[in-house]
Amino acid sequence: MLISAFAFTFLNTFVKYLTHFSVYQIILFRALGSLVFTIPFLLKNKISILGNKRKLLMLRGVIGLTSMALFFKSLYYLPVGSAVSLRYISPIFATIFAVFLLKEKVKNIQWLFFAIAFGGVLILKGFDSEINLTGLLYILGSALFSGLVFIIIRKIKNSDHPVVVVNYFMVICALFGGIMSFSNWITPKGIEWLLLLSLGVFGYYGQLYMTKAFQITETNKIAPLKYLEVIFTMLIGLLWFQEQYTLWSVLGISLIISGLVFNILIRPK
Repeated sequence: MLISAFAFTFLNTFVKYLTHFSVYQIILFRALGSLVFTIPFLLKNKISILGNKRKLLMLRGVIGLTSMALFFKSLYYLPVGSAVSLRYISPIFATIFAVFLLKEKVKNIQWLFFAIAFGGVLILKGFDSEINLTGLLYILGSALFSGLVFIIIRKIKNSDHPVVVVNYFMVICALFGGIMSFSNWITPKGIEWLLLLSLGVFGYYGQLYMTKAFQITETNKIAPLKYLEVIFTMLIGLLWFQEQYTLWSVLGISLIISGLVFNILIRPK
């Protein structure tokens, strides 16, 4: 989980650094870097690239693409640490969707912890001058669509290999990013090529090692470590981008993380 947190931190950092490129171009390179791993894996293991639940796979890809685009767009307006922490409220939306769409039951105390996390969002918006309204709307939209992705993956269940699900997502992102960035393409220079191509690599390994962590350890023991990504990203934001985090922003982010971690610890296995 630590390796995963570091990988996602570098992904977030490089996207923030590369915001002079269009969101579509960043999505394209993010996807291409991951397809280098997913397609050879599927071919080597003779797993059908087309999958079984194709409509759901395509829907997951489109919804995931929307969430990713909104997240990357938010980085044009928000400090990177704040954007990452706000995106992590997606479990709140996922839970709401699960109650209405999957008829899942939720403990009453879980709603209390979700309220604490959302209280952190209100503090960030109400007291942190660095939180731009446009950026906040982008990141909340990203979290909402990310929550919907969880529900679609639950519907897919074990019908398709996880790499098939990721591959669909990346193919859709690559096609969309390539088409949309064609008209305003900016040719990378020097190290920018390496940074852009590394986005998919960090994204792939971040997902891979997070999956491995969940496979070998109970969720409530390992999941809280995922929020180290927020801390790592905030530190890099301070050191690299000279971002400012007020006491209000630290309080808001702390409430978001605390509410979500407590929810993980008390929910049913």
